[in-house]
Amino acid sequence: MKLAADRLLGIVLIGLAAFVAVQAMQLEVPFSYDPVGPRAFPLGLAILLAALASVLIVKPGTNEAWPGRQLGVKLLLVLATLLVYALLFTKLGFIITSLLAVASLSRIFGAPWGKALLTGGLMAVVSYFLFAHALGISLPSGYWVEPLL
Repeated sequence: MKLAADRLLGIVLIGLAAFVAVQAMQLEVPFSYDPVGPRAFPLGLAILLAALASVLIVKPGTNEAWPGRQLGVKLLLVLATLLVYALLFTKLGFIITSLLAVASLSRIFGAPWGKALLTGGLMAVVSYFLFAHALGISLPSGYWVEPLL
């Protein structure tokens, strides 16, 4: 039996689910502010991920072909963009980092520069106000903004 791309992905995702579950079980808080605690959400996601990955292993798609080189490069660029986003999030702040990330992702998948920058700007500003004002979540403004405030 040929190892389909779906089956390999399923195996990798089960490994990721196990890692997330182990990390979730190690979460400790000094006080209980929630009846279910901080473990419930990541543990639930790990269980869901493992279940869906099992479906990929048991019943892979009909196409056993691996993605082409062009799609593989795009996926690696997406991974690199998200890694840079995580590294620069606190340094540049939510709005600037999100604008750059969304614009980069838009460009990777073929959007022209104008639309990519407009989409990045709108998504960054709207999501900032949703998180900060509607949900009351504190987001980093970036080290470069703090001296200006």
